[in-house]
Amino acid sequence: MLSQYTKVPASMNSNVSLKIVPGHFATTHSHITHYMEIGTMKTRCSEAHGVATILAMHYTVSTPVDTIVCADGTEVIGTYLAEELTRAGVLNYNAHRTVYVVAPEYASSGQIIFRDNLQLAIRGKHVLILMGSLTTGRTLERMMEGVRYYGADISGACAIFSAVKEVDGIPVISVFRPEDIPEFSSYAPSECPLCKQGRKIDALVNSFGYSILQ
Repeated sequence: MLSQYTKVPASMNSNVSLKIVPGHFATTHSHITHYMEIGTMKTRCSEAHGVATILAMHYTVSTPVDTIVCADGTEVIGTYLAEELTRAGVLNYNAHRTVYVVAPEYASSGQIIFRDNLQLAIRGKHVLILMGSLTTGRTLERMMEGVRYYGADISGACAIFSAVKEVDGIPVISVFRPEDIPEFSSYAPSECPLCKQGRKIDALVNSFGYSILQ
């Protein structure tokens, strides 16, 4: 499938590019017209650093960040983002005067868990949530609920790609937006025009990748 992709460079850093594939794809909560490959941005240090640099530009020194919660395998980006925010002088109020970088665990029911030994990085902390890609915002909403359950304050939310600009009153900062992808559309499964045309789904997709449907 990826042999068909085209690259969309980030407006703030041409060395960071989103690989897109047109088609008919199903996410957990929606159907979309393009698959976005973000794997190298999460795993290749040079690209991850580039993504982190772009995201860090949107946060001022008045935004408190004690902890970055990294979902969708974004820990490499999160580490670079912590460095960039620290270099920029972003405030943190924890006793160690540093930024924690943690990833959530998921129960079989999908519930977000932070084990007792990691809760010190969440409870009472100012948390910035980092995601891979967002189409409806429901996954971020669930993440925010889980983080708040453990007693954290949400300082912000960011992602590599986001089709939503705000979730639960929190602005979502992203490197790429739908307007960066020509003819991108997202639909509720029951309202998908591609399904109504009888077009089969090409693959199931999420922030970790895709699974082709035979």
